[in-house]
Amino acid sequence: MPSPLRQFYDQPFFDLLQQAREVHRQHWSRDGIQLCSLLSIKTGGCSEDCSYCAQSARYKTGVQSEKLMGVDEVVAVARAAKERGASRFCMGAAWSSVREGTAQFEQVLDIIRAVAALNIEVCVTLGHISENAARVLKAAGLHTYNHNIDTSPEFYPNIVTTHAFDDRLNTIRAVQCAGLSLCCGGIIGMGETIDDRLRMIEVLAAFTPPPDSVPINCLMPQPGTPLEHTLPVDIFDLVRLIATTRIAIPRSKIRLSAGRTLLSREGQALCFFAGANSIFFGGKLLTAKNPEAEADLQLLAALGLAPN
Repeated sequence: MPSPLRQFYDQPFFDLLQQAREVHRQHWSRDGIQLCSLLSIKTGGCSEDCSYCAQSARYKTGVQSEKLMGVDEVVAVARAAKERGASRFCMGAAWSSVREGTAQFEQVLDIIRAVAALNIEVCVTLGHISENAARVLKAAGLHTYNHNIDTSPEFYPNIVTTHAFDDRLNTIRAVQCAGLSLCCGGIIGMGETIDDRLRMIEVLAAFTPPPDSVPINCLMPQPGTPLEHTLPVDIFDLVRLIATTRIAIPRSKIRLSAGRTLLSREGQALCFFAGANSIFFGGKLLTAKNPEAEADLQLLAALGLAPN
């Protein structure tokens, strides 16, 4: 059955963009773009089998398993990101889950406390967590927890088999019950249909409250993963999805995330016009390439957009 969001998505392209732009202006500054920085604080060796991920220990991708970074090392990166203009510092650890009381969890808490002391929004993604763990993270100074749903519930088993879609939802409930801000989005270009993409947005819009921010990632095929030969997403499909997301979830930041190195400056401009108002900032996203900070600042200046 077609998604009810088709009534927006299937409009003539410029009609959809105009409607999305009007919604965007009702809720957001027309020129503000949040800059977020993302650092992998524990790379590789993950036990999950997510088909898109170069950090899975199940695939031969060339990504080596590394230990958790030290507090001072992370703080140095966070301070530099803030000095370049980032207002949110996001940290990812390649774990299936992490439990409170372990040495790794305690080290993450120390990292969060130190980064929060820089007066920057702190976000982490650590895999599946309990509500109690989420509360402990918040008490340490965490602002936001990222846990993407990746795709539609129906398509999810085609991408991940080591856990269920409901496991994702359980972590999201734990995060929201603990009072943390939620960052939650997905990935397009993994072989899903348009209705799968729209179904993903329906699920996000139904959260109470909706996510504070919604990352829209375009798959960057990683050598050695099952999706390494997947074709790029069409730019107009991406823009349509961003515009539809803006209409469906008007008060959430929409973060134009992985895959921006595959987009032209003009393509990114269309995404911003359609409602994207946040980007990951810096030359690397976990293990994938990202536009360099200076190139992003030049693009935003050319478009009359203000980093915030």
